[in-house]
Amino acid sequence: VQLQASGGGLAQPGGSLTLSCAAPANIFRANVMAWYRQAPGKQRERVGDITSGGNANYAASVKGRFTISRDNTKNTVYLQMNDLQPEDTAVYYCNALDARSRGILGSWGQGTQLTVSS
Repeated sequence: VQLQASGGGLAQPGGSLTLSCAAPANIFRANVMAWYRQAPGKQRERVGDITSGGNANYAASVKGRFTISRDNTKNTVYLQMNDLQPEDTAVYYCNALDARSRGILGSWGQGTQLTVSS
């Protein structure tokens, strides 16, 4: 199953943007949902993730600025990004992780581009 993130665009430094990602219910509900990003010339990195119970973890680079949430009624996970910086520029992806093994369950979609620039 391919998971597709949406909501990217152009933001100014210090600005905010929220990304979303919907997943099939059978994948979404019991598993961890994660956000990743890949900047030009860099490897894909995990931004953070959220368990089915709502516990979220974040990479140090975004902690305090980004918030991951999930709506279990809509099978959708969100990435709210505040105080955006140019180094946040990347293609953002979402995926589901097995709750036990944390193995990736879905295939990578095209992602959504975020560009932070004045």
